[in-house]
Amino acid sequence: MSTSRKFGLAVAQMGPVHLQDDRASVVRRLIDMLRQAHARQARMVVFPELALTTFFPRYWMEKTEAEARFFEHAMPNPDVQPLFDEARRLGVGFYLGYAELTPEGRAFNTAIIVDDKGNIVGKYRKIHLPGHDDHKTEAPFQHLEKKFFEVGDLGFRVFDAMDVRMGMCLCNDRRWPETYRVMALQSAELVVLGYNTPSVNIHWNEPVHLRTTTHLISLQANAYQNGIWVAAAGKCGSEDGHHMIGSSVIVAPTGEIVARTSGEEDEVIVADIDLTLGENLRQHVFNFAKHRSPEHYRLIVERTGAGEPVA
Repeated sequence: MSTSRKFGLAVAQMGPVHLQDDRASVVRRLIDMLRQAHARQARMVVFPELALTTFFPRYWMEKTEAEARFFEHAMPNPDVQPLFDEARRLGVGFYLGYAELTPEGRAFNTAIIVDDKGNIVGKYRKIHLPGHDDHKTEAPFQHLEKKFFEVGDLGFRVFDAMDVRMGMCLCNDRRWPETYRVMALQSAELVVLGYNTPSVNIHWNEPVHLRTTTHLISLQANAYQNGIWVAAAGKCGSEDGHHMIGSSVIVAPTGEIVARTSGEEDEVIVADIDLTLGENLRQHVFNFAKHRSPEHYRLIVERTGAGEPVA
């Protein structure tokens, strides 16, 4: 029987960040939640996608305007440095999502893992970009990630941080099973992610309750089918009249939700997770080396879209 490996894990859900909110005020909120998590013995805090700004892809504007207002040209930078400094002082790591503009002028929806010494030890750039790049004038809002961001170029990697093997992704990535399987094949124990999910689907009249249902199904199923912990932090509530779902969670390898937010404001949930919990699943039910048959999965990488049945 494996000896348990406990790890204090926190998810920091954020309430609305409005257009007029500046970086300094947002960073103060992040620092406050970092301190709350530390007081509850957490060693790692998961913040949302695009945590430093409002979810700006909902607005039609020129890319140059978006990049000037909402993108980070360096990380850390003077606005965000206080968060890194406090994390180092407290000895707490964190995951943070933000809009990245590289020195070469490339734009990505990015997340980083920062360790308990304040060092960036992992970076991810979002691969599954949802939405559109044209102006949908009849829609109640836009979803312009394909306009403002490039598809990520770093792949789904796994990093050793704070004695945990961590993978990460962003928002829409959480709905794709390939996301987790690629990281599980690198022996990930924990996948951390942030999201901004609108309550309204602009493409068809989807019942509102399904926005949360499919969000949770995706996290729970993939945690179970890969024998990993999953921690998801959302930005939620009504940002300048645009509502987003909450339901930030920590999910066990059994697929069970062990902690979940209850409101739509800044809220910290904490679980003392046992990193060995998924070992029985990984050794028996989902023993990849023993049971996987990749030769029968070739269609997954040979085709992008659905086609005719194989002869």
